[in-house]
Amino acid sequence: MDIYKISKFRDAVDGNRYPGRGIVAGESCDGTKAVIAYFIMGRSENSRNRIFVEKNGAVFTEPFDPSKLEDPSLIIYAAVRSYENHLIVTNGNQTDTVYDGIKAGMQFHASLQSRQFEPDAPNLTPRISAELVFGESADFVYRMSILKSMDAEGTACARYGYEYTPVPGLGHFIHTYECDGNPLPTFQGEPRRIEIPDDIDAFTDEIWNALDADNKISLYVRYTDLVSGEAESRLINKHE
Repeated sequence: MDIYKISKFRDAVDGNRYPGRGIVAGESCDGTKAVIAYFIMGRSENSRNRIFVEKNGAVFTEPFDPSKLEDPSLIIYAAVRSYENHLIVTNGNQTDTVYDGIKAGMQFHASLQSRQFEPDAPNLTPRISAELVFGESADFVYRMSILKSMDAEGTACARYGYEYTPVPGLGHFIHTYECDGNPLPTFQGEPRRIEIPDDIDAFTDEIWNALDADNKISLYVRYTDLVSGEAESRLINKHE
């Protein structure tokens, strides 16, 4: 078994109809760009009734058809926000928790101590989060987190945190569910190692085309130049 194997994104989700929501963080092959990607999927009508909207560098989920919106509590949130040299991406309203924590001088993992998995029994969906922190001289680090239930009843929360030194071409991919099911089985193990190309359009197309056509909803990809700080993004909504 090659524990250091780096897979293509499409191979990481091959045959998986429902990885749920997913975050990728890492560095482009040429070592010049910091990269994030976030996608959402859905099985219910309420979950599928969403789009991504980019406003002032932040990304929000919004209802595609407001008249069909049922319970917004776990599906409408800021998915991507920035504060100074921190870029935050999560699968829920813990984006604001991390943002407020960093603003108050807390570290990424410490700010998530007040949160746990989503209250959507029997699935008990994990909260997945990532942070990129940009330094000087084109330096950056990235961190990831998953908060998930320790048992089928949701009696306690297991908190896993990861911190990475960027390696050109290497990304880490974490998602909410191992596969489809009833209830949905929680993601297991460490974030998967995947290859990140230099071309944002190639990576965007690879992710979008690899996700199940029936269940995929939206995708956001951002490449940030480590010298200039200039960001380039791509956004795809199934409903548009």
